[in-house]
Amino acid sequence: MNRGTPASFGLAEHHMSAHPASPAEVPPDTRLRRAVAAALNSLAPRREATARPGGVAVLAQAPQAFALRAASARAAGHTLDLQYYVWRGDLTGKLLAREVLAAADRGVVVRLLLDDVYALGHERILAALDAHPNIAVRLFNGTRWRRFGRLGYALEIAFGGWHLNRRMHNKAWIADGAMAVVGGRNIADEYFGLEADGQVSFRDLDLALAGPPAAGACRVFESYWASPLARPAALVSAAGERHGALVALRTEFDAAARDPRAAGLLRPLAGHPGRHIRRGLTPVAPDAVRVVADRPEKARRGLGARKRARAAGGIAAEIADVLREARREVLLISPYFVPGRAGMALLLEMVARGVKISLVTNSLAATDVVAVHGGYAKYRRPLLRAGVEIHELKPGPTGDPPSLLGSRGGAALHTKALVVDGLAVFVGSFNLDPRSAALNTEMGAFVRNPAVAREVAREQARLTDPAVSWRLALRDGRIVWQDAARGAERVLLAEPGASWRRRAVAWLARVLPVEEQL
Repeated sequence: MNRGTPASFGLAEHHMSAHPASPAEVPPDTRLRRAVAAALNSLAPRREATARPGGVAVLAQAPQAFALRAASARAAGHTLDLQYYVWRGDLTGKLLAREVLAAADRGVVVRLLLDDVYALGHERILAALDAHPNIAVRLFNGTRWRRFGRLGYALEIAFGGWHLNRRMHNKAWIADGAMAVVGGRNIADEYFGLEADGQVSFRDLDLALAGPPAAGACRVFESYWASPLARPAALVSAAGERHGALVALRTEFDAAARDPRAAGLLRPLAGHPGRHIRRGLTPVAPDAVRVVADRPEKARRGLGARKRARAAGGIAAEIADVLREARREVLLISPYFVPGRAGMALLLEMVARGVKISLVTNSLAATDVVAVHGGYAKYRRPLLRAGVEIHELKPGPTGDPPSLLGSRGGAALHTKALVVDGLAVFVGSFNLDPRSAALNTEMGAFVRNPAVAREVAREQARLTDPAVSWRLALRDGRIVWQDAARGAERVLLAEPGASWRRRAVAWLARVLPVEEQL
């Protein structure tokens, strides 16, 4: 979902002590902080500054999402705290790593926290970055059998390491404690409009939090950074820094910046970073934003059932509480949608109260995790009978064979968001499925603001456009897919665009007792 030469222990311990574990308080006059303050002052007159001290921007467009991350790194003067499930070594990954490395060279303290499952195989790069005096790298819930790569990960699970099935799915980019970007985007080409074939329409969503609202993201990061599950890369990794590895890494990153595809991302960064920070900001009240996350111990080995339930209750319970408040309308966007019994009961209870529910998720042809579609399919009919409106995104070009865990071939939707009654919004990493609820750690931001709600609702409207998605319906008890892309409606009687292989894998996942893992 989305699912070198070995270092001695003495070297690792010496290197760890050189990193500031917790940077000193950020000075108020960094370039970024001045830019954020100027942006917020432009949103609200000074007489209202105490009443409306924060700003929120909805980052629906991939270039804007890239530009804000890069610009905040360029303007940062003290700290960069970065927490990600996936950070690939593709073009976008190298470009943003280049910005981070440049910030560290200026004296900015960088703390990079990555989930270990996607860090496997990247020991050389992580060790080189960790060797920089201003960069500290930690890996969350690390496998002990790293020398065997992903095979070692699978073997460790097979021999009882079931805690490794619990991953840190959080995403956060925090600069100087004054600007935070949270949401669904990992760091990889497909999240920023650079798909390999240039054709797949990959949709995702972030929120930029400027000023005081960023403090919630800072608190979440600190709790994970201090967790015993976040181990220094120098201890977890089997590879140490080779002589000159950091120099080689700089050369590699600079070469990425000269790639013709990079021009479209880097060119808009010319000029003052403040324009990227101001763009799209909506002023928000002091109590309008809450950043919420599961506790890191949700992923802990051997956590007892009662403690696990308490740890797992965080973000899932918060989302359920917001949904219970609905009186008129709920818009749901979730690429993986497996509500389970409790989720179904909540949705049906809302419909019975007269709440209109509109859901957008991936079709079988578009999903990158075929097994999850199998778990979702059995809920479609009762939801449609109750009156829930369901849209499934059409795929981009495919071609990759499916697997039980998934295939990235035609993935179209990665956004995880909801809007309640045109006022309350959630955007984050949380999918409406059992894995997000009970296994992975998740985070996101709740915002109560009608202007922000309208922006997220517009994104949902774009996703439900007939050119982008099929609308499901029941005819004589049978599920059909309505395609009105060209004005004249066509009715499709089977999972459209999906190969027989995908249908077979989805059926297998549906009949096997694996829903708790989906």
